[in-house]
Amino acid sequence: MLKEGDAAPDFTTRDASGNEVKLSDFRGQRVVLYFYPKDDTPGCTKEACSFRDAHSEYEAQGIKVLGVSLDDESSHQAFAEKYNLPFTLLADTDHTLSDAYGVYGEQRWGDKTYMGVARKTFLIDEEGKLVKIFDKVNVEQHSDEVMQAFAG
Repeated sequence: MLKEGDAAPDFTTRDASGNEVKLSDFRGQRVVLYFYPKDDTPGCTKEACSFRDAHSEYEAQGIKVLGVSLDDESSHQAFAEKYNLPFTLLADTDHTLSDAYGVYGEQRWGDKTYMGVARKTFLIDEEGKLVKIFDKVNVEQHSDEVMQAFAG
């Protein structure tokens, strides 16, 4: 189980365009790594749009936003285009990245259980350390909470 102060697990995966992305590529920058269950679903769309709406503020602060789900590159591309998402979406189709961050496992939706990704956010500093972990996420206000955590 990861905790604040730990080194963020490095990873290599693909973005919506099929380009290889590594966490180590962002050394020297602050990173928001947010995991979400599924592209183009109501809660995930609200969360993505909250980051979209605050994107210029994140850019001004030099903070990179990376969204991760089990969806593939084409799903991410359609999701990003539909909602004009200006940040990077990462495809974790084999849940390797989700496993490394401890967010993949049994999930509940109503009376149904399934294997999937928990909604969780990790704030990573310039040296690659976890400075804040959000276990509980309010999808509509999350980008504000994240920005306040980086400011504090």
